Amino acid sequence: MTESSKDLGIATALLTRFTTQRLPKALALKDKVDQGGKLDEWDIAFLREVFADAEQIMPQVDRHPEYQALCAQAVSLYHDITERALANEHTPG
Repeated sequence: MTESSKDLGIATALLTRFTTQRLPKALALKDKVDQGGKLDEWDIAFLREVFADAEQIMPQVDRHPEYQALCAQAVSLYHDITERALANEHTPG
């Protein structure tokens, strides 16, 4: 197996997981915090897992610029979620 085909396989698996699992959950969290909701322990565990995985895939993203825009959009989404969640924690109620 060549490095290129290995990278393609990894990218395919990551993109499938992102579109079928991570993105739907992230969008649900975004809706939750946009409505003033607070993150529970399961939400925080999900975000921790996402951030840990992101660190591990960055070398592959660096090797493949065609994925950088998608990764930047995902990072922006997760940033929005965490910023809004933090603001909600400081809101009484």
